[in-house]
Amino acid sequence: MRRILLESAKFLAFLSLAAGLLSAPLAAEGPRARISEADLEDMRSWIAVPVTFATLSGLNTEQSGLSQADIDALDQEWRAEREQIGNRPLVAELMARPLSNYLLRRQAMAGGLYTEIFVVTNRGLNAGQSAVTGDYWQGDEAKFTKTFEVGADAVFIDEAELHEGSGTWRQQVNFTIPDPETGAPMGAVTIEVNLTELARRRAL
Repeated sequence: MRRILLESAKFLAFLSLAAGLLSAPLAAEGPRARISEADLEDMRSWIAVPVTFATLSGLNTEQSGLSQADIDALDQEWRAEREQIGNRPLVAELMARPLSNYLLRRQAMAGGLYTEIFVVTNRGLNAGQSAVTGDYWQGDEAKFTKTFEVGADAVFIDEAELHEGSGTWRQQVNFTIPDPETGAPMGAVTIEVNLTELARRRAL
């Protein structure tokens, strides 16, 4: 009996080790998929919709008179509300916007391919998002300075990072959103792609 238990314990230990060896290299080797031009064009197509343009047009006009002090105050208010439970007027208003609802649906329809989507105005302030972001103002970050501030066709794909919680590789794709009539920059979008899921789909 003792020998059987000992052999069983060894077998379980072997299974545990084998499982670790099968999964660990995937993370250690890095992402197995890259964002292609076709992927980028697909993202551009579903961002370039009326709800995006209407939201950015209205907010760009509304925010035209904001000073940097005003923007900083809004960002601080957002950060404070993120830590609260209950009364969060700024967060609630933004998450209730039609654009936020649209982005949330796009993320859900993608079935795990996208983990975060948010659009910002020409001042770098969040216009719509699929989930509550850490910041309200993105204007001082590369996702804005390397897209909107560069030009209407600018694209910035950030470095891939391993998401510790899920063990998946993720990468943020950022690009300028041009006005459909004038071609001038209206805002920008950040789409975080689950590269692990992308690799799985390509392997099928």
